[in-house]
Amino acid sequence: MASIEQVDGEQVLAEPSPKDIRLVITASSLGTVFEWYDFFIYGTLAASGIIGRTFFPAGSEVMQALLAWAGFAVGFGFRPLGAILFGYLGDKLGRKYTFLVTITLMGVATAGVGFVPSAAAIGLAAPALIILLRIAQGLALGGEYGGAAIYVAEHSPPGKRGFYTSFIQASVAGGFILSLIVVLGFKASMSGEAWQAWGWRLPFIFSILLLAVSLWMRFKLSESPIFKAMKAAGKLAGNPFVQSFTHPGNKRRLVVALFGIAAGLTVIWYTAMFSVLSFLTGPMRVEETTAQLITGGGAAAGLFWFVLFGRLSDRVGRKPPIVIGLIASLLFLFPLFWMIGSAANPGLAEAARRAPVIVAGPSCAYDPFAAKQADACGQVLDHLSKTGVAYTKARADGVAVSIGGVPVSDLSPAGLDAALAHSGWKLDKVVPTGGNLALILIAIVGLSALSGATYGPVAAVLSEMFPPSIRYSSMSIPYHIGTGYFGGFLPFISQYIVAKTGDPYAGLWYTFAVAAMALAVVGLGLKETLNAEARD
Repeated sequence: MASIEQVDGEQVLAEPSPKDIRLVITASSLGTVFEWYDFFIYGTLAASGIIGRTFFPAGSEVMQALLAWAGFAVGFGFRPLGAILFGYLGDKLGRKYTFLVTITLMGVATAGVGFVPSAAAIGLAAPALIILLRIAQGLALGGEYGGAAIYVAEHSPPGKRGFYTSFIQASVAGGFILSLIVVLGFKASMSGEAWQAWGWRLPFIFSILLLAVSLWMRFKLSESPIFKAMKAAGKLAGNPFVQSFTHPGNKRRLVVALFGIAAGLTVIWYTAMFSVLSFLTGPMRVEETTAQLITGGGAAAGLFWFVLFGRLSDRVGRKPPIVIGLIASLLFLFPLFWMIGSAANPGLAEAARRAPVIVAGPSCAYDPFAAKQADACGQVLDHLSKTGVAYTKARADGVAVSIGGVPVSDLSPAGLDAALAHSGWKLDKVVPTGGNLALILIAIVGLSALSGATYGPVAAVLSEMFPPSIRYSSMSIPYHIGTGYFGGFLPFISQYIVAKTGDPYAGLWYTFAVAAMALAVVGLGLKETLNAEARD
């Protein structure tokens, strides 16, 4: 099917066959799945606590978890630099060879994590090496998404661009699902002791096989027809990075892409995936394998939303699904998590209602980063946060704790646990019943719908927003700044808010605030791109 696009005033005709289109979508999507698997496997294991215990030992489990998520965020922090570097190369050297480099860098860095000795063996060198490898992963990911999305978009006929590129969007969720499948598969093949000791390293090393498959498939691809035409005509950008900021109208597009499209989609997506997994294994105290299975199952069941909204955007436009998805997120984010919480651990929810925990003191300062809290009140809050118990704070002359209105005399960790147990707080890991598992699954699919609406049309709209000669750079830079900082720091920020407030739902306010900002920016600043073949 023919695809005609304006390249600096000249029409370029590209006619990939149906077989070529299938290869383009399959190779690009699988490569994206594998690359995001590499990036997400760290987060999947960080949610279980293994990364923190192995590489970031600390006196506090809360601090340990925060440091592990900070390592997760570092990779996202370097995505914009990767977008600048590989965006430049993609606009100068080509789409195909650039994302061959990015996927190689990602695979090698991921496998490297599996070989880093623990902090107990080599001390501070362990977290330092992990951070360096996460930086390499972030650089690689900064070039991957833009290359794959643009490559598919530039092979797509205008009437199917949203549909074809939606498979790239779904592939991002596919990487998260694959990370869960691989983790569960390796866990099932060995004892729990072996998994905790060394088995968790195998999912990282498994990346070597995925890298080989990705390279084999992507070497079969030819260069984008749009890029080949620009190169043949001598129309390549002189300095894509500089021209991304100087091309007429591009600054406004960059702002909309960053603060509207990228920021909005990423906080919703990460909340629907990683926040759900951390919420289940943490405050809701759901057994780890069960939480991974239900989160992965819900994410897999919700994959169709990305393709559905991508295809819908070919009919109604790119902007309406994104705007509707952001509005729906503001309306249903908290209710869907309340639904998950009440179904995941009804006993815990009932205990919180029947026997609320109130911690009182003159200041009750709590620092989640401190190995040891400064006063008795902070020590109480640290223990409650570590065990996932919701609490409220009050002011008093001395430190006091009441559970269901009954004062607690012994404020040591053992005394608090005994008082909680006496008041009906059951803190053992639980496996929800079949009916409740179904409710959790429905809620996760609902969250996936919010993500699909705001994410499904995005590759198409970003490709259509920017001129072909600087498209790789112009698309990648705002996308990876938005997703890298607003989304990459989401687990860390939300966990910190929960630790500080004692409310397991409080971290959702970060998602709510960013989604509200994104709605304002998209609603006021995004121009419809459905019928725009290219910007000149």
